[in-house]
Amino acid sequence: MSQADVHNFLRAVEFADNIYWVGYADVKAAMQCNPYLIIDGDEAVVIDGGSRPDFPSVMMKILSTGILPSSIMALIYQHYDPDLCGSVPHFEDIIERADLKIIASKSDHMFIRHYSISSTLVSLEELDYQFSFSSGRTLQFVKTPYAHAVGSYVTFDEKSGVLFTSDLFGSYGVELDPFMELGAECLDCEDYDRCPNDKPHCPLPDILRFHQQIFPSEKALRYALEQIAKVPFSTIAPQHGRVISSAKDIEVVWRRLSTLSGVGIDGLIGDRFEFDLDRTSSGPR
Repeated sequence: MSQADVHNFLRAVEFADNIYWVGYADVKAAMQCNPYLIIDGDEAVVIDGGSRPDFPSVMMKILSTGILPSSIMALIYQHYDPDLCGSVPHFEDIIERADLKIIASKSDHMFIRHYSISSTLVSLEELDYQFSFSSGRTLQFVKTPYAHAVGSYVTFDEKSGVLFTSDLFGSYGVELDPFMELGAECLDCEDYDRCPNDKPHCPLPDILRFHQQIFPSEKALRYALEQIAKVPFSTIAPQHGRVISSAKDIEVVWRRLSTLSGVGIDGLIGDRFEFDLDRTSSGPR
């Protein structure tokens, strides 16, 4: 990647119809966080706004699009982790809207309250699993429980075809490039150490390891994939890692995840575990 390209990622990057990547690469944590901004006329929403230390970088990128902070009418949080929600009070302070909505699964409200929020918490159920701009542009919310939190969900923008997947399709690693480009050779490649395209780094091991360590089980991961398979998306925008817009690249990652083993507790105990009530009895042995 050229220095010019790297410099461009210091600003918001539009990758779909008025949809911007406003993320931040945390080199020390070896993790790239990807908040997103959707602008529709004089209205906007932010998805998974980011952590407290990331806020200055994220907000500078948002301002670089030319919108006013007061245009942001809703903050959407697809689960309750601090790398998504930590900056909520900062957003509230700079947006300064009495009608600002914080949208999250009802089961996540009890956790999000701990970020000292002052805005109205709205559940997916109250919204009938969708949010519409004044223009009629609609975001659909699809529940993906335990991927990785009980209230996890994804957000689909009908107009652009972008599916914001939170941790699903996420990845470890920092490559200073929020967009994935694989290739036809990657479809059946299993040798992650020797890239057929001679690229210095293969992103697939980072994606697979992320899901094995972050997701609770193989069932949770596969159930989430089943839910989003019903959505007519064309681009995947995860909260970590890279945006995937090529149909072939999506197929490569999808196939790897749908057959991934060793996820969460399954990687720790596998099929060997048998519950023994005697081993759980309290008292001296």
